[in-house]
Amino acid sequence: MTVVIGTDEAGYGPNLGPLVVAATAWRIDAPPEAVDEPLAAAGRAASAAAGGPLWGDSKQIYRAASGLAALERGVLAGMLIAGKTLPENWTALALALGGIAPPADPCQRDWDSLAALALPWAADAEACHAAAQLAAARLDRQGVSLQSIACRAIYPGEFNALLDAGLNKSDILSRTTLGLAAGLRSRFAGEPAVIWCDRHGGRKSYAALVARHFDTPLVQPLEETPASSVYAVPAADATIAFRVGGESRLPVALASMTAKYVRELAMHAFNAFWSERAP
Repeated sequence: MTVVIGTDEAGYGPNLGPLVVAATAWRIDAPPEAVDEPLAAAGRAASAAAGGPLWGDSKQIYRAASGLAALERGVLAGMLIAGKTLPENWTALALALGGIAPPADPCQRDWDSLAALALPWAADAEACHAAAQLAAARLDRQGVSLQSIACRAIYPGEFNALLDAGLNKSDILSRTTLGLAAGLRSRFAGEPAVIWCDRHGGRKSYAALVARHFDTPLVQPLEETPASSVYAVPAADATIAFRVGGESRLPVALASMTAKYVRELAMHAFNAFWSERAP
């Protein structure tokens, strides 16, 4: 078995609202060098069972003009498969995904309405359950199982404080992404791992960041090109890759969708707050 972790973000370098980073963890009945085909087949089969695209690049699944239903259905179906329960509100969503709660700061009231947000917000609950049931069966046939979805939201106050401390936007994204990936990797000790990340801005070298977050002095660069940076991490029995266009792979695609979904919910609350004050 191989553990595959995919990560992606939404709201990179935000002017308004949070930067949201998400990661998904999967177990594949294949060696590390052969995980692509069962994952691709599982993604196609899940979408076919659901009657249309279930998981994919969030930019393709979500169009503002058509609403949030398709994006929400895919994310909540994934959460049902991984966690067996459907979050009924924002509080339950935050508990299931991890660090997405807005700051408890009386000066930052923009996201107060999130606490009262009932879910599903746009999708049909029964459709989410049906999609999850059908997709889980198709994944199982391909030797693929979705194990976990995790998320981290960095709201503007924290984001700006990190910039003031000397980090740049790419630093913040890389640090958050690798922290999530390392946390998920630690849950599957004893199994080899492959970690896929989208390229972080224009950054080409990630060896020092990988060493820091995986707590190891030995990180072996395997490839560093404008399109792809790949590293072996022997102490973690893992390979980690940062590639342009990573959303084409199922674990990254669902991470992309989850990050976009959480950010859209946050921005709904943000817009509601300010619309009440400046219609």
